[in-house]
Amino acid sequence: MKKFLTAAAFSALCATGALAEVKVGMITTLSGGGAGLGIDVRDGFMLAIAQSGRDDIEVVIEDDQRKPDIAVQLSDKMIQSERVDVMTGIIWSNLAMAVVPAAVNQNVFYLSPNAGPSPLAGKGCHQNYFNVAWQNDNLHEAAGAYANGADYKKSFIMAPNYPAGVDALTGYKRFFEGELAGEVYTELGQTDYAAEIAQIRASDADSVFFFLPGGMGISFLKQYADSGIDLPVVGPAFSFDQGILQAVGDAAMGVVNTSQWNKDIDNPTNTAFVESFQAEYGRLPSLYASQGFDTANLLLSALDKADPSDADAFREALRAAEFDSTRGDFSFGPNHHPVQTIYAREVIKEGDVFTNKILGVALENHSDAYAAECKM
Repeated sequence: MKKFLTAAAFSALCATGALAEVKVGMITTLSGGGAGLGIDVRDGFMLAIAQSGRDDIEVVIEDDQRKPDIAVQLSDKMIQSERVDVMTGIIWSNLAMAVVPAAVNQNVFYLSPNAGPSPLAGKGCHQNYFNVAWQNDNLHEAAGAYANGADYKKSFIMAPNYPAGVDALTGYKRFFEGELAGEVYTELGQTDYAAEIAQIRASDADSVFFFLPGGMGISFLKQYADSGIDLPVVGPAFSFDQGILQAVGDAAMGVVNTSQWNKDIDNPTNTAFVESFQAEYGRLPSLYASQGFDTANLLLSALDKADPSDADAFREALRAAEFDSTRGDFSFGPNHHPVQTIYAREVIKEGDVFTNKILGVALENHSDAYAAECKM
């Protein structure tokens, strides 16, 4: 178990022997194939906590190893033994579904910096659950909208067989106006895509949409580039983000992907975030890092108004979302999921570094399709 405190908080605790006034439990993926995502969320979150200068927040950080059973054990420990006030950190939707419903029903607030499975946006919504990133379908819906504008008529689509993968293909199909040349669900964690690439080659597709986050996307893009298939590829940011692009290399050049964030969004908060993250950690921030940073700043904005022990007041402070987001304008819909603009980005190279630049808006002030099912 790792406990992170600001320097001021550490000094205060040593001097007084008192516990921090607010305790945050972060369960995220810090080892294995998806570790880069969790590390970025953690680092973005902790950067915001450090920059706040507050001395009353303790963050307890644990590695879920991308295993639902481990995540559940850690959650039980944090709620029952650590007695955290707020939880955050989960990357993967299957882990979120294993942890979040039980946590919020034990009067713990959960702020999601990433996973946004559709049940938690619709019928399974809860007054103590807030998603600061997106509902899972959103970036894929934007990819479908972009594909229409690019005049793609027949897409081959694929994603891993887990909740976020199902949401991904559902989102793309919701907005894509063309036909499907194929629809495939792969294994979560799969690294060999020879069979799927053969299916793409044999199809009459004019485009490929895929959602394969982390190491899965690295493996697929390299194998796809080596296959010689020249169909255009479109996808969400998760397979084209900063931490992944360096491993993919030239195979990603020119690919269009969708995201609610990029380092070139022009506002003072984002500019300062990119500069300070790079100075602190020696790398450019990713989408996940920006989400961790925004999640912490949402928490801090609510703590400025109320204590988690006053649940009603704290909840209203979270709903108000009065913080400066790296994305610019930020607000919650009625189901506590963001209403936000989603951009189309292109993979480029700046010197020796692969990164993204914004091409334009894919969906403006976009919410999710499940809010009407949420009864709070």
